Amino acid sequence: MSDFVEFRARGRAALLAREATHDLPMVDGATRWGAAAVLRPEGEIVDRMTELAATVSAPGHWVHGGRTLHVTLRTLEPYRTHIPQDDPLRRAYGAALAEAADGLPPAEVRLAGVSPHRGGVLVGAHPQDDTLDTLRKRFAHALESRRVRDLEHGRVRDLWYVSLVHFAAPLTNPRELVEWCDTHADADFGTIGLPAAEIVQFLHTGEGIRVHSLESAALDGGGGASPRPHS
Repeated sequence: MSDFVEFRARGRAALLAREATHDLPMVDGATRWGAAAVLRPEGEIVDRMTELAATVSAPGHWVHGGRTLHVTLRTLEPYRTHIPQDDPLRRAYGAALAEAADGLPPAEVRLAGVSPHRGGVLVGAHPQDDTLDTLRKRFAHALESRRVRDLEHGRVRDLWYVSLVHFAAPLTNPRELVEWCDTHADADFGTIGLPAAEIVQFLHTGEGIRVHSLESAALDGGGGASPRPHS
């Protein structure tokens, strides 16, 4: 949690100094919002995070909720508008994810703490076991063994989170948003098991983001995981 406290302090300072960044609607070849491996929470905790996100004053920005909420395991490629079911990279991502998930139990995370950062607002995802880190390492190895390069470039994720808001235009109310985050800095949504990992595509709806599942692999501890393609 100490790393998250430091992250929050840096995010507050950046927004108050008017150093916010923002995303643009996706176009083919962009380095942001391409296909990624993620884990999505389910159940009442998602409802409560969605309800909280709906109270933030963020007109013109991408406010997330429901099945859009996710923990990113790894970013994979530049943005593509169309990723067909028989795409070789999509198949490789799915096979690598199934290999990485094989035998692992659901990833236990505590979702707590609201923080501003340069590009938006997030909730901390604090691992309660080794599953996320093990999955991250296994997936990187499985991709490498298939000679598949991703956009992480060797990055080691040591801070996990669920984004509630991505800024989609210059931020006009940084102090108000920081104060909202301060009010909810100690929000604790509880601990949850993340039951599956997915390869997903992000789609711009005109007002926000929708997450489309391409492949999935269960985290059930039973072994024998296999990729499950989605249309």
